[in-house]
Amino acid sequence: MKKKKYIVPIMKLTLCRLSLGDVVKGRCLGRGFLFTLFFISFIISANAGNENFPIGARSGAMGNASVSLSDVWSAQQNQAGLGFVHAVSAGVYYENRFSLKELSLKGAVIAVPVKGGAFGLCISNFGYSLFSENKYCFSFAKAFSEKFSMGIAMDYLTTKIGEGYGSKGAFAAEVGIQAKPIKGLTIGAHVFNPTHAKLSDYDNERIPTIIRLGADYNFSDKVTLALETEKDIALKSVFKAGIEYKAVKEFYLRAGICTNPGLSSFGFGLNLKNFKVDVSANYHQVLGFSPQFGMTYVFSKKEGALPLIN
Repeated sequence: MKKKKYIVPIMKLTLCRLSLGDVVKGRCLGRGFLFTLFFISFIISANAGNENFPIGARSGAMGNASVSLSDVWSAQQNQAGLGFVHAVSAGVYYENRFSLKELSLKGAVIAVPVKGGAFGLCISNFGYSLFSENKYCFSFAKAFSEKFSMGIAMDYLTTKIGEGYGSKGAFAAEVGIQAKPIKGLTIGAHVFNPTHAKLSDYDNERIPTIIRLGADYNFSDKVTLALETEKDIALKSVFKAGIEYKAVKEFYLRAGICTNPGLSSFGFGLNLKNFKVDVSANYHQVLGFSPQFGMTYVFSKKEGALPLIN
């Protein structure tokens, strides 16, 4: 299922947003047409589907620098972080990428600490009825001490193309670690699909292998800085950076940047006892804004559980 096979239907579906009048009046040279060119070039440049999309509005506001963070969203970002979660928690997420419903990203996560570790479940969906990618991820993490945790995950990934093009699925694995060598510093590493699993026999199409390494540091109980580098073995490296500021006990301000593509991001978070609400957006200078919303609920509140700052 080579992505190049889907250029024609996806191009047609995208261009259908532009009427003949728009073309005649030159409107197709605006955002819609630029989006089409960008999206098609993205499809051509990618070797396979089922990218490991980041979910979580907190990390989204911080340039998606998330490999060293520890909360319920670690079920997607770096399963090792679940080892430091001490309360049953669940969350939902929605992103309207570039304000186009056809590129919407939806996700749900749950973390269940048990004796000897923590289980996690993450389900996400990207796209719409005529093109979609889905991920079903089951994970387990164990903290071997207060300073070190390791997590593993098994994924089932699917790609579906409408209009009779069919669907395809494959299994992939994930592994991650987090370490806290000194007070305030957390280091994280994560590998998505280390076996370079095959999606289709056609043209030896494989799911991307993505390696991430990063750290965050708490300068105080109010300020956290997170840095991360990401490398898809088939693409250029990505650098991410984000900062979080605790303005008051219940309110957080966040901002970040990301390269390849260049994005700036910002947002805020509210800590309302058992509820945590996060609102964020990132901005691309050509394609515009991608608003994001996330909500987390902690079923059994414990002191220090599900920290907003590690």
